[in-house]
Amino acid sequence: MEYEILKSLEMIFIASAVVILLLYKLKIPSLVGFIVAGILIGPQGVGLIKDVHFIQVLAEIGVILLLFTIGIEFSLAKLMRIRKAVLGGGTAQVLLTIAVSGAMTYVAIGNVNTSVFFGFLYALSSTAIVLKLLAERGEIDSPHGHTMVGILIFQDLCIVPLMLLVPVLAGDGVDVLDIGGKIGKAAIIIAVVLLSSRWIVPAFLHQVVRTKSRELFLTTIILLCLGIALLTSRFGLSLALGAFLAGLIISESEYAHQALADILPFKDSFMGLFFVSIGMLMNVEFLADNVIRIAQVVLLIFGLKIVTGFIAAMLIGNSLRTALIAGLGLAQIGEFSFVLAVAGKSAGLISEDFYQVFLLSSVITMIMTPFVVSLAPPISEWIAARPAVKRFAGHRSGAHGETPVRKKHDHVIIVGFGLNGRNLARVLKEAEIPYVVLEMNSDTVREMREKGEPIHYGDGTSKEILHKMGVEKARLLVVAISDPVSTRRIVSIARQANPHLYIIVRTRYVAEVDELKALGADEVIPEEFETSIEIFSRVLHRYSFPRSAILDMVEKVRSNSYTALRTVELPRRHLFETYEWLPQIEIDGYRIPEGSHLHDRSIKDLQIRKKTGVTVIAVKRGKSVHTNPEPDFTLKAGDFLLFTGDREAMKNVLDYLKSAA
Repeated sequence: MEYEILKSLEMIFIASAVVILLLYKLKIPSLVGFIVAGILIGPQGVGLIKDVHFIQVLAEIGVILLLFTIGIEFSLAKLMRIRKAVLGGGTAQVLLTIAVSGAMTYVAIGNVNTSVFFGFLYALSSTAIVLKLLAERGEIDSPHGHTMVGILIFQDLCIVPLMLLVPVLAGDGVDVLDIGGKIGKAAIIIAVVLLSSRWIVPAFLHQVVRTKSRELFLTTIILLCLGIALLTSRFGLSLALGAFLAGLIISESEYAHQALADILPFKDSFMGLFFVSIGMLMNVEFLADNVIRIAQVVLLIFGLKIVTGFIAAMLIGNSLRTALIAGLGLAQIGEFSFVLAVAGKSAGLISEDFYQVFLLSSVITMIMTPFVVSLAPPISEWIAARPAVKRFAGHRSGAHGETPVRKKHDHVIIVGFGLNGRNLARVLKEAEIPYVVLEMNSDTVREMREKGEPIHYGDGTSKEILHKMGVEKARLLVVAISDPVSTRRIVSIARQANPHLYIIVRTRYVAEVDELKALGADEVIPEEFETSIEIFSRVLHRYSFPRSAILDMVEKVRSNSYTALRTVELPRRHLFETYEWLPQIEIDGYRIPEGSHLHDRSIKDLQIRKKTGVTVIAVKRGKSVHTNPEPDFTLKAGDFLLFTGDREAMKNVLDYLKSAA
């Protein structure tokens, strides 16, 4: 048996590698490659793997690890910020889907109980697929990302009541006390798990870390992940939701980053098995015999879920474009619907024939999801640009109490009022520089307007909104949102509207710098690289490198779009070591640039000591170091001067040398 498992795993990885490589050439996502590999080698394909049970067990671990890592990156504070999406958006999406699909099914078959059960099946979306795609695209923190994550969390919470209601719909009677007791237990376990994140888990992890055993730390992290997932499952919740809660717990400790780094390799491997197991559910022969029926069901699912997801997102205050993207992203069937379908078939609510149709239709919606998500931004932009839609969006913006922006000139437009936007607004206010803010969170807009902020509700990807913000007469535009697709569109629209506008963009990743600059951004500040700049600056400072050398390197890295880090040369460290017994004496340096007026002038001619109070103690030229140079020593472009003096003198010498240059 052990060898059969190894053989099956080997077959899976070989098939996955070959298929993904071939599809990569066609620019098709790897997620689809795993599903196709599962179709090919599964029992309904060529039959290389007959028993898929153990593969499904490993696949479940992949889902657990995915939700665990998402929870670590999310944090309880962020969860509280999207509570409107969880409670409002999730409730609206689930109830709307059940009501609409139930009504449509009732018209077709005339059975209330079965119709409601169909609504249960359609209401859930794939947490694993959607979160993986959002993470890969860097859109979890975007407005549509927050909406989708919130709705998915609510759907996972609905698993308990939906499963408990299946026997009721089958006519087996209802035990109110039993249902209430199980829901109460689930609520209690969630509360206990979340409360432990404040006291129990951080203290426990601290004791583990004190042992300085990496093996024990990793074992503990896996124990918490799987243990909490199993605990929540025991009380009727899904394993995935338990894993997400476990991640939230660890996110509140200082060990979250290390835990994430240790878990990621396991997550990626097991997630591949999850998508392979989805592909193995496909019955190719049944698909060929019922292709028309299945195509109709697929279209019904997409149409129904796009509409209900869109309406739910609109109800919680999202813009039309954000709501469209969220609706398109949640249009597939969820993996837990398979479990509901099996329970419904056992209870006699659906037939074997419909079960097969539903199963194949659901897998097809999953396969199509990566393509739908990638097309969602242009589709939503096209729809939002229609005249009738524009009128609707404009009327809806008025519902937020917006007032026209007063005519401004030479002002700053801030898109996004998160931490970066708030800090910038505070500085601009103190400097008495005029500015306006554009924000998509209606609650934030309402709160900050009461405090006197010139903030307006609107989508920056709209030409009309940017026009109302005075983009044609603005001096600067600062884009500080966590939505890469929207950021690119805002930059493109703003550049077309005002060729002289100076555009500064904050982004998460260095990989986006070149594309944003090509679209018209003047400066792109990637968060991950700014962090690395701060780190290397502090490290070099601790090794007593001169401030001018560090600043010169930072400037070169930034001015060359963060590509200069590999080429900038720094002077040798041993020239700049300082000593603790000279607290009042500082050592610094200056490199003579090309074309400088210092070239071919002597130290005596420059009167450096007389003018500034510092003493030149060494000159580095190429590989040679000239210590205690004579007054007649002639300087050349490219020389590095090392000088010493008190703190006041060091402030003067750099200005003097630059002015002399």
